Amino acid sequence: MTSEKPDIKDDFEYSRATYYELLDKGREGLDLMMEVARESEHPRAFEVLSGMIKQMSDVNDKLMDLQKKRVDLSKPKEQQKQLTQNNVFVGSTADLQKMLSADPEVIEHEDNRPNPDNRAD
Repeated sequence: MTSEKPDIKDDFEYSRATYYELLDKGREGLDLMMEVARESEHPRAFEVLSGMIKQMSDVNDKLMDLQKKRVDLSKPKEQQKQLTQNNVFVGSTADLQKMLSADPEVIEHEDNRPNPDNRAD
């Protein structure tokens, strides 16, 4: 963290402290809600409890994302090589065959289609 700018470091520490505070207060609220749900045995109380558990796990995920973002910000940026490769062939099949074959001659093929002029009546 020594190479970080002071404002990035301060923001990270403030955000991290806020997330820890949210987790601590959420844990207290979660304990209280468990008691309410247990005592009342009301379905809505259990629904609220499950929502609180999900919110707590979301805050934990955000705390981990914050750590990852901090690491990403503190890394020196590497210049990425930009390689654009667009291969487009414009030409006939004969030109393509010439290009692909070692022999510059066009590969001949037999035409097995019936000739409309030589019909047997």
